[in-house]
Amino acid sequence: KGVEELLPFATSAVREAGNADEVLARVKTETGVELQVLSGAEEARLTFLAVRRWFGWSAGKLLVLDIGGGSLEIAYGMDEEPDTAVSLPLGAGRLTAAWLPGDPPAPDDVRALRRHVRAQIARTVGEFSRFGAPDHVVATSKTFKQLARIAGAARSAEGLYVQRELKRASLESWVPRLAAMTVDERAELPGVSEGRAGQLLAGALVAEGAMDLFRVETLEVCPWALREGVILRRLDHMPGE
Repeated sequence: KGVEELLPFATSAVREAGNADEVLARVKTETGVELQVLSGAEEARLTFLAVRRWFGWSAGKLLVLDIGGGSLEIAYGMDEEPDTAVSLPLGAGRLTAAWLPGDPPAPDDVRALRRHVRAQIARTVGEFSRFGAPDHVVATSKTFKQLARIAGAARSAEGLYVQRELKRASLESWVPRLAAMTVDERAELPGVSEGRAGQLLAGALVAEGAMDLFRVETLEVCPWALREGVILRRLDHMPGE
């Protein structure tokens, strides 16, 4: 493809692996690529940067939520650097593996995961509330995009610039339906990929908990996320012509 520079990075799966050093060394040996392992705070800051650049300064104070495979990042601020940011071990893949073994999952397991998610998020709410209410609440990542899609948002084929939203009321109505479905049934939903259908319920429980505890009725879905944040930071540090 003519690529002249790689920006290779790893997130929570490698960051928290017991054999992370071994993995990084093997990647470097076999490919020549030295992965940069991002901290949770860096993930949150870079995602926030991408969202700020997408929405612009006129968007005011932003609260940004990002559900990945291993972690949930939450960031808030008025500038390109958030005033506060946290990373919680509430990724959709991680929670599915640890809490939802059944297909469909047992109702008791779903209830236990909901309690766990809400307890984790609740510990952080006070840290954000002291900054006041945000002007916009924005979500990134495939999990939020898929949840918005099944709740009626525009298809990805309609382009990046179509505004997409997720309403808490719609999400709350979908959670019990997702909990009753098998992985194969979820994969038949609009916009849900086969590879991510298994972790969609856990992602929905995290999204529901975050929107409830932060008192968010509607959030906007941003097409830019961590990848774009990494690129933007690199462009910002490139020497001028």
